[in-house]
Amino acid sequence: MSQILRDARRYEEARDRQIADEPRPSFHLSTRTGWLNDPNGFSYYNGEYHLFYQYHPYDSHWGPMHWGHAVSSDLLHWRYLPAALAPDTDYDRDGCFSGSAVTLDAGRHMLMYTGVVKETQSDGSSREVQTQCIAIGDGTDYEKFSGNPVLTEKDLPEDGSRFDFRDPRVWREKDGTFRCVVGNCTPQKDGRILLYSSPDGMKWKFEKILISNNGRFGRMWECPDFFPLDNKQVLVVSPMEMMPEGLKFHVGHGTIYLTGTYDKTTHTFTREDVQPVDSGIDFYAPQTMKAPDGRRIMIAWMQAWSNSKFVPEGVKYFGQMTVPRELTLKDNRLIQKPVRELEAYRSNRVCHEKVKITEETSLEGVSGRVIDMTVKLKADDNFHEFCMKVAQNEDYYTSVSYDIHRKVLCVDRSHSGYLYDIMHRREISVEPMDGMITLRCLMDRFSLEIFINDGRQTASFTLYTPQNAEGITFAAEGEAEISVEKYTLSF
Repeated sequence: MSQILRDARRYEEARDRQIADEPRPSFHLSTRTGWLNDPNGFSYYNGEYHLFYQYHPYDSHWGPMHWGHAVSSDLLHWRYLPAALAPDTDYDRDGCFSGSAVTLDAGRHMLMYTGVVKETQSDGSSREVQTQCIAIGDGTDYEKFSGNPVLTEKDLPEDGSRFDFRDPRVWREKDGTFRCVVGNCTPQKDGRILLYSSPDGMKWKFEKILISNNGRFGRMWECPDFFPLDNKQVLVVSPMEMMPEGLKFHVGHGTIYLTGTYDKTTHTFTREDVQPVDSGIDFYAPQTMKAPDGRRIMIAWMQAWSNSKFVPEGVKYFGQMTVPRELTLKDNRLIQKPVRELEAYRSNRVCHEKVKITEETSLEGVSGRVIDMTVKLKADDNFHEFCMKVAQNEDYYTSVSYDIHRKVLCVDRSHSGYLYDIMHRREISVEPMDGMITLRCLMDRFSLEIFINDGRQTASFTLYTPQNAEGITFAAEGEAEISVEKYTLSF
């Protein structure tokens, strides 16, 4: 173990005691100390779910990337383990960037990640040269492979950028072959995904460009994931510098999924459709894994890069993940639902059926900041706009409204406690299903995740409203009919 990693682990232990009373989410993973961004190495190993994450232990802002580490038996209660990786070799001295994990034949846990080295250019500027590296361990301690880096600029196609070559997603085929996809782009910043293969996980070769963006969806494609789901193949990527497209795709860093077919003989992915993974503000770099019971489960960083420099004053850690989500595919659309384990922590059920709403109204027993609440809105012509306010007191609230004529859901956190001029409002096209709009709202102290129409669409948001703002009200222009089912979540 290097001195750099040993120092990070010692710092973690000391910092644990200093920030033990810091308010935290109840069931969303937050960082042990310092800064958290992308999920890494999401996997099931030795009887536990493992989740690593991009990590700067020494500051609540982004810095030299380590890999933090946590484990869970139920995907909701997380136990911190010591930092797994630190930037401590010649090939990753400026950062251990995102990657993934797989189990080897010998039962060892292999991490594949991007090593970063800053290089001074002829004009005096600095750029990051990126390579792919491996570490092997036992679920707690990991040793970097003596043959690192295993993929370098020599393994790129002719016009591949060595400065944008990152985020390997590794898996193993039934025949034992290891494969991985890696994000890359051309010198013009046009994103594409590269496919590699290996007989043993150590020696890798370039197979082909799996798919190219051709200037369509943003620029560099980060954090790819590639997996079969319900007789289709799904590619998830996080494009940088997206341009808006109506209300479907929003400006900035986004996350999209491409559905289609995959020929394993020719390694040909044929795209059929492209959709946003999440239509909220705070969702990036998701990663999936296959659980022992066969479920495909996804987790993401619940934060927008554009907002990430605005760390709440006095907070000694920053960053959290989304709730883990079960994925299925229906009518070529990704369906996302909170993992079913969450239901075991529900209590104090409150139910209101077919309530008529006009002026702002509170319903008995409907409040809280750690809740699982489903609101069913009858989509008829008796109202123009319906509005629900959550995390509310005299000074603060976050509004969730639906315009029946435009068929647009709008989430607005302009009054949610942020003191910065950053993005707060998001509009989402939402069609009624069977004459209803269904909103399942998960709240966990500092977040709101909305699962729309049984998970056909989702929208994720961080909230820094004071915790005593826990009121929930409903109102309508005209008369809206709603049914509400609300549970307290106790952990």
